[in-house]
Amino acid sequence: MWEQLLKWLTPWEFSWTLVVVWLTAAVLYWRGSRRRPPGWPRQLAFWLGMILIYVALHTYVDFYCEHEFLAHRIQQIALHHLAPLLIASAYPATTLRRGLPLRWRCRLDSLARWWPWRFICKVFGNPTVATVLFVFFVLVWLIPPVQTLAMLDWRVYRFMNWSMLASGLIYWSLILDHRPHPPGRMVVGMRVLSPAITMTPQIVAGAVIAFSRHDLYPIFEVCGRAFSFDLLTGQMLGGVMIWVPAAMIEVVGALLAMQQWLRLSRAGRIRQRPRVAPGYAGAGGAPPARAGPGA
Repeated sequence: MWEQLLKWLTPWEFSWTLVVVWLTAAVLYWRGSRRRPPGWPRQLAFWLGMILIYVALHTYVDFYCEHEFLAHRIQQIALHHLAPLLIASAYPATTLRRGLPLRWRCRLDSLARWWPWRFICKVFGNPTVATVLFVFFVLVWLIPPVQTLAMLDWRVYRFMNWSMLASGLIYWSLILDHRPHPPGRMVVGMRVLSPAITMTPQIVAGAVIAFSRHDLYPIFEVCGRAFSFDLLTGQMLGGVMIWVPAAMIEVVGALLAMQQWLRLSRAGRIRQRPRVAPGYAGAGGAPPARAGPGA
């Protein structure tokens, strides 16, 4: 039993980058939680997301993801949809910052004022850019030649996984922002609508793959398939994973965004545009000055 457990926990391809980044985030969150613990649902969501990332990238599960299209699609959904959604719903930024020593927090504040960092945040934090990248990194890795390249070159393979994770974290952080707009970057109503927009091309791509009658990804046959079922069956199930579970996760994200919208609305934190009476057509929409008593 212990031998089997050790086998599954052993990385298929060891990555110091992943270990350092994962442990840094885990230690900072643990330190921040000790100083001022967030609610247990938020802590549970954060740790579930972290565990999903580690299991998907740094255990023997990764072997199956490199040798079977279905397992690969489950991995990508975990990295791009589920784990980022869980982590974003935990709102970990404050807790992570609290886990830093005071001197490092001051340096972090200085970095936030550094213009190259502000430029990067402005570009990748732009709702349009983040949404386009979120969809782009789903679709581009489904192109058969690109998928083949990713499976043959470990550097491209790791870039694929990191790009899926990073784009998912940025996108879901914008969707689940608990602040009104501004200072939140995305309009509150668009946070609810955006998942419906982004899921549409994914549903189409999943349906095309699921109903295809020829092998779109022969690279998995070359590498040696991990499962014994028919290759078209595995491809169909992989397409269904892109189609149904990914869309369901986006629906959950939209519902969480709706919950935040209702909370902000009840608190009166959503700015309303001033209404102008139909008869007031003066410059700037301002009402005419009231005449004095002697007019």
